[in-house]
Formats: sequence, structure tokens, C-alpha cells
Amino acid sequence: MLHSMSTTVATASERSAAEVNEEIRALWRRSGGTLTTEQRAEYQRLVMEWAAAAPRARRAA
Repeated sequence: MLHSMSTTVATASERSAAEVNEEIRALWRRSGGTLTTEQRAEYQRLVMEWAAAAPRARRAA
């Protein structure tokens, strides 16, 4: 499967956490487990996007 790397940050409303997570996994698969400087920057951007899209756990009262 071939994935293109995004160059813009999508907002949480544009992609779900699951979609972003799949792109993170694809990045790691393409890298063979070692990220280049450019891939590291992409990974950090994706993690920030994932965190914004991930649902917050509700705390018990």
C-alpha cells in the first residue's frame, strides 16, 4: 500500500484519530523502523494531529 505524506496539518474535524494513526503506522512501515530527520518531523506533526483528534476519556466522578 502506498501512502502520500501530507504537507498540511488537518484539523481534528477533518480526520479521525484512527485515520491519523494509520498514517503514523504507514510512516513507520515505510521507514523500516528508523526515521530520517524529515520523517521525524512528519511523525511529530502526525502525533500532534492524532492527539487533537483523539477522544478524551471521561473521568469518573
